[in-house]
Amino acid sequence: MAKPQALAGALLLVLVVSLAATEGAHGICGLSNDEFKLCQPAAAVNNPTDGPSSECCAALGKANLSCICRYKGVAGVWLRMYHIDAARAMALPGKCGLAMPSNCS
Repeated sequence: MAKPQALAGALLLVLVVSLAATEGAHGICGLSNDEFKLCQPAAAVNNPTDGPSSECCAALGKANLSCICRYKGVAGVWLRMYHIDAARAMALPGKCGLAMPSNCS
């Protein structure tokens, strides 16, 4: 029989991935799925572009950056699933000249 902690961890992982998939269908933090994809090349794990495209920056300019901050701690699992480096992703707003909220450290 599995340990309760292992079952709870597995359940949490399934919940996070399911939430990300559900929100991804409708958008995340004000970014549509297509807008999210505009920023993937600059945040890719392998062979990222030198910087975000102007289209990516325009999309991030409409995004809810406070909401994005909330994903910072739990996003690692699903960001890796989509081959996105979390540190690069969190650096994109700054590269676009956008200020992240002060409570997003």
